[in-house]
Amino acid sequence: MSTMLSVPLFSAAAVNASFDFSLPIKRVIDSNWYILGKEVTNFENEFAKYVGVSNCVSLANGTDALELALRALGVEKGDSVVTVANAGFYSSTAIHAIGATPLYVDVDHDTLTMSTEALAKATTLKPKVVIVTHLYGQLADVEELVHIANEAGMPLIEDCAQAHGASRNGKQAGSFGNFACFSFYPTKNLGALGDGGAVVTNDGDLASRVRTLRQYGWSQKYQVSTTGGCNSRLDEIQAAILREKLPHLVISNQERRSIALRYNEAFVLLPVECPCSTDMDYVAHLYVLRVNNRDSFREFLKINGISTDIHYPVPDHKQPAYPLSDEYQLNVTEVICDTVVTLPCFPGLTDIEIERVITVVLQYFQQ
Repeated sequence: MSTMLSVPLFSAAAVNASFDFSLPIKRVIDSNWYILGKEVTNFENEFAKYVGVSNCVSLANGTDALELALRALGVEKGDSVVTVANAGFYSSTAIHAIGATPLYVDVDHDTLTMSTEALAKATTLKPKVVIVTHLYGQLADVEELVHIANEAGMPLIEDCAQAHGASRNGKQAGSFGNFACFSFYPTKNLGALGDGGAVVTNDGDLASRVRTLRQYGWSQKYQVSTTGGCNSRLDEIQAAILREKLPHLVISNQERRSIALRYNEAFVLLPVECPCSTDMDYVAHLYVLRVNNRDSFREFLKINGISTDIHYPVPDHKQPAYPLSDEYQLNVTEVICDTVVTLPCFPGLTDIEIERVITVVLQYFQQ
């Protein structure tokens, strides 16, 4: 009797199968230097060059990157920060950590990223900063969002945690705003073997502020000159791993994009909404469909061995710890959170597995 093929949502074994991490790890061990050494410095230089900016400051994780970017821009308790509510509460976590207030705006129906019209309306409330999330690997309409923010005299932070390598007209995610924040969590397009993050910027003063903030607020050893400091450092081993993987990011992004293209072509006649782009502005960090009757769809795929997830089921303004549902009319956001479902899409997914996903999705709609 044949065994049904199961397809995981993500496989670290498949993603990392072509890498030999023993050499970079041994290099760190042999150096006897484990924090803020040559691997971190070299990775920061290499990643800044990759993104196309002059400064990279590595950190312990992507949420710290958002928080320290906000602090470096002078965000304080009571300030408001514009963000979206469909992106997993990560920006909201950073905003609340400072004691600032999220100002949620709706998203565009096609890209699922911040609506330019919604941001323009929000600027009348004089927020301090805006965080634009490039969600699922899809670059937002960041040029227009930057223009709106500039007109309002408001700094813009790009949240690139899901968009390493996404580009438009040759310009990389992370090179448009005043600041950009990255996560190197293991599932990311550029993933470490643990937590990691970074901010990138062309502003040397902002980079210097984050370097101070990531190490207790020290201006020199044991002298705390800046408030809001913390302990948030990328360790040498993770930096060495990221250096090993960075040269392969373009190829792995193309592999993700090609899987997404196959899905889009296969599902074109189905009553679903697929990702709006499979061009260079999309790096397929997640392949997210919008489908009605999501629970029955997911159950059918589960029964047939296909793993799925929901990114993300609860919008930020309806999270139980910070309930704000009566204050906001985020119609597109709420429909999206009720209909999105993520299918397997990662480097190392085999042709047989891709075809299995397609077959099962088609079978569901043929019922």
